[in-house]
Amino acid sequence: MPTAGLSKYGPVPSQFSPEEWEARCDLAACYRLVDLYGWSDLFGTHISLRVPGTEHFLLNPYGLLFGEITASSLIKVDQDGQVVGEAEYPINPAGFTIHSAIHMSSYELNAVLHTHTRAGNAVACMKEGLLPYHQKALTLIGFVSYHDYESVALDHSERERLVKDLGDGRIMVLRNHGLLTVGETIAEAFFWMYRMEMACQYQVDLLSLGRELQLPSKETQDYTIEMGKKLFGKGGSASKNMQWGAMTRKLEREVGTDWLS
Repeated sequence: MPTAGLSKYGPVPSQFSPEEWEARCDLAACYRLVDLYGWSDLFGTHISLRVPGTEHFLLNPYGLLFGEITASSLIKVDQDGQVVGEAEYPINPAGFTIHSAIHMSSYELNAVLHTHTRAGNAVACMKEGLLPYHQKALTLIGFVSYHDYESVALDHSERERLVKDLGDGRIMVLRNHGLLTVGETIAEAFFWMYRMEMACQYQVDLLSLGRELQLPSKETQDYTIEMGKKLFGKGGSASKNMQWGAMTRKLEREVGTDWLS
């Protein structure tokens, strides 16, 4: 088979540049990891990634389960939602509305991850949102924003409000809908979602106990929120997402390597 050189994932198929192929492999890995962790919702949610150096981004085909997605099956679209090249499946227009809003707003936010998990939706339906009961939540609160539900996201006028509500955050609670994370890389978006999903699961478990809960002092809350900003913020020691290589190796052990095809 003709190739276009080598990438960190091996030979590059001739129809892709090495940069696009690496982006496709990273995104396919993220889809498979989301499925592996039980965050998928048939094909009802989306993860997108900008093709480096372009105005195009990659999105899942509307018809494949997350556990079936491969690097070559991802669909490339422009900012108007038009498919670039040939595709066997369409895209979900609601997914395009949410994801394109973020991609069009910033050249730094290259990755967007959206889920409909049980714990994420439970917190999204709580008026208080993410509560400051534990360390996982406290270290994230400084990055969390909220967007009120406006029905199924088919109205492109919602884009402006989505971007405004996200602000400088990296995690957005879509009230009555689910969770959304963003990042400069797919690894960053994935780890934001991992942390937030765990925080939501902790919250649901805690609130189900029927016991009086110990709330940290306001002073400790504020200190920990600021520490979280330093640790996970840009340039912080926990912001480098060095675990991504370990996650792709885990994926290879758990499901094999067919996502690289």
